[in-house]
Amino acid sequence: MKNMVIIAVDAMGGENSPQKIVNGIELSLKESNENFFKLYGNKDQLNILINNKPKMNKYCEIIHCDRHIEDEESPLSAAKKSESTSMWQSIESQINGKSQITLSAGNTGALLILSRLILSMIDGVEKPALAGLWPNKIGMNVVLDLGANIECSDKNLIDFTYMGTALYKALYPKDHPVIALLNIGLEEIKGHEEIKKAYQHLKQLKNKDFNFHGYIEGNHIMDGNVNVIVTDGFSGNIALKTAEGTANFIANNLKENLTRGILSKISLLFSYKALKKFKNQLDPRKYNGAIFLGLNGPVVKSHGSTDSRGLAYSIKMCNKIVKGNLIEKIKKNLIE
Repeated sequence: MKNMVIIAVDAMGGENSPQKIVNGIELSLKESNENFFKLYGNKDQLNILINNKPKMNKYCEIIHCDRHIEDEESPLSAAKKSESTSMWQSIESQINGKSQITLSAGNTGALLILSRLILSMIDGVEKPALAGLWPNKIGMNVVLDLGANIECSDKNLIDFTYMGTALYKALYPKDHPVIALLNIGLEEIKGHEEIKKAYQHLKQLKNKDFNFHGYIEGNHIMDGNVNVIVTDGFSGNIALKTAEGTANFIANNLKENLTRGILSKISLLFSYKALKKFKNQLDPRKYNGAIFLGLNGPVVKSHGSTDSRGLAYSIKMCNKIVKGNLIEKIKKNLIE
């Protein structure tokens, strides 16, 4: 396993698991053999699935867990189950030096609580942030917080800026981070007191690791003028769900209208390549995988309802995070 990224996987979390987990790893291994997977879950179920895929045996180890956390379970109930669950043990494996990163498609609230409990927060960081990828016209944005914190102070927003910068540099080392605060207007007087205080701090800050753009409104998130967007979890989650719903609406209605009537079907033949490219850009699986930032170890949350292809994209993110030394970058940014 020398030079390989060791990923601890909660194999029982999310819809259609562990089948989805195993299929996602298989897809990932077709593209890259740089990762080794420690699968935490029911060994009988996992052995049946993996034994049918001989190539996977070389890149996987199964660690049996008696229980797992249900998707609808409360974080408090999950914490009480504690050490016997696949989620707990996959996170704890980082403490024991058995893995470098944890991946789960399970219960988001439980994953956050257990991650904070096991890994603890980085010194000086008060709240973790859930950061995810969001496409723009020329590349990709990192957006945070996407729902971990309903309310945030100006310090929290500033911490998110440093953490988002580190994540962007870990994922895209050739690009320079450009930061913006998501707000209801571009003027300095707009917004609540916390965001205005964060704006003034970042405006006066001279930091070589990123450029501060200022405020950005929701309708310009995808313009490509910035690539790290900082907000509180309440606004971030609403923006994310609105964008996902809009993308699905456009894709579904476009398909419906282009397959209605003989003339539409003929025109579809001439524009097939362009439409396929458009559909690929809107595919939410490509942006699957969010990471809890601010912890002493990396934890990636895959969407519970994603399929094996979406999970494979999350695995690719895990690889980049570890190779990009994300945690070290965050700590360095916060000290500076």
